[in-house]
This record gives sequence, C-alpha cells and structure tokens, in this order.
Amino acid sequence: MEKAMDFTTLEIVQKFPNSPVFHLFLNNPSRHNALTLPFFSEFPKAISLLDESPSVRLIVLSARGNNFCSGIDVSVLDVISKPQQSNDAGRIREQLYRQIKGLQESTKALEQCRKPIIAEINGACIGGAIDIVAACDIRYCTEKAFFVVKEVDMAITADIGALQRLPRIVGFGNAMEMILTCRKINGREAKELGLISKVFASKEEMEEGVRVIAEAIAAKSPLTVAGTKQVMLKSRDLTINQGLDYVAVWNAAMLLSDDLDESIAAHIQKRKPIYAKL
Repeated sequence: MEKAMDFTTLEIVQKFPNSPVFHLFLNNPSRHNALTLPFFSEFPKAISLLDESPSVRLIVLSARGNNFCSGIDVSVLDVISKPQQSNDAGRIREQLYRQIKGLQESTKALEQCRKPIIAEINGACIGGAIDIVAACDIRYCTEKAFFVVKEVDMAITADIGALQRLPRIVGFGNAMEMILTCRKINGREAKELGLISKVFASKEEMEEGVRVIAEAIAAKSPLTVAGTKQVMLKSRDLTINQGLDYVAVWNAAMLLSDDLDESIAAHIQKRKPIYAKL
C-alpha cells in the first residue's frame, strides 16, 4: 500500500505479493475481538485507507483467533450510558445521539467503500458483529460459526445497522424472529436464511475458498465492480423504475472507459484482460 497506518484493534495484511486482495483482521483475540471504543475510531479509517489505495481491489474482513467477534464491549456501553454531567436533559440526549451516530460510522464505512468487501466468519458472531457483517457485500462462514442478535437480551434496541439491513437480507419475518428471540443460529441455518452464501467445513477450507473467489472478483474491471456495488446499494432504496434510471445515468457517465475497450480486446484475442488500477 502507498501509506501505512498503525492500529491497535485491527491489522491490514496483503497475504500474497502483488495481489490486489487485502485482508483486514479484527485483532483483539484475547477479548474475542469485542468492539471497543478504539475499534469504532479505527475501523472507518482502515476502510477509508483501503478504499483510497489504488493497489486494493477487494477487501476480506476476518478475525484473529477462534471467534469472529463477541459484539460491542461492555466498556462502550458504560461510556455512552454515562454522558457528561449536565442539568439539561436536551443536551444530554443530544450528546447521546451524536455518540450513537459515531458508532454507526463503522457499518456505513463498509457500504461507502468502493471496493467489494467479503466477510469470513468463524466461531462467534454476536450482537454488533452481525451489524458489521450485514453491511459487507458477501458473507461466508465455517460450520463452527454461529450468529446471535444479542441486543434485546441486553435491553438495547440495536442501533448500528442490524435492524435496517438484516430484514433486507433474510426477510422481515426471519429478521424479526432472530432479533426478538436472540437465539443462536448455526452456519447451516444462516445459509438457509440467506445471511451466508456458503458454509465451509473448516477455517482452512474457507480461507482457500474465499481466496479463489476474491482473486476472481479482483481480476474484473475495478471501475465496473465499484459501479455495480454502488448501483445495487442505491437501487435497494429505490423503486425499480428509479433504479433503472439511476443505472442509466451511471452508465452514461462510466460505461465508455478504457476497461470496456480492454475487455473487448481481450475477448477477441482470447486472453485475460488487464485493467488499470482504480
């Protein structure tokens, strides 16, 4: 990458030299990668760093240790439940509102990133972790993975994305049942619900399987991949006709590119296309 940044809760790794696939690890395994206040500060910065790097075409989000993430650390709940001293109820609530909006930047960053993001999930994926993976573009897991939307059991209305994104992924009724019961869902059921695209027998098989998929996506036109992600996310919130109009405007601006010329030339010459960095 063109520039480096030190993180305390995250680690950026390029596993293979010259590969456009970069790995972003949650890196607090002694706490089962719980989401601490430093995480919420560092995560949007790490995503932005990867997004801005021309060397990066795809991001794989995974975790060090045996568990993906145990959710929001209790220290975060302690901080936001004790706002600065004030006798003004309005100012106390406005401060809490800004704190919650700040936490939401962690999941918004995933959708705002131009590069596709694949989540690799092993072990526990609990509470706030589901908010994060729901904002990723593709999700894979192992047979040891399990998912729990935990917030209702903690007397919290989930507020960093699960309530908004999960119903669009698994359906309204399934999401409501998951969220209100807080029951544990294994990888196989997560696949049946549509939360997961594929379940792998082991972490090693998942890493190899995702590597193949990630490299294949990263070999495609980066301009087209970024545009497809943008159009799909935007169309999610539009009517069909509005979405069609949006993609027409997008392609009117982006279709006539060097990537299109290279794709046609490669097809005619029966070779793999070589695209410039984004």
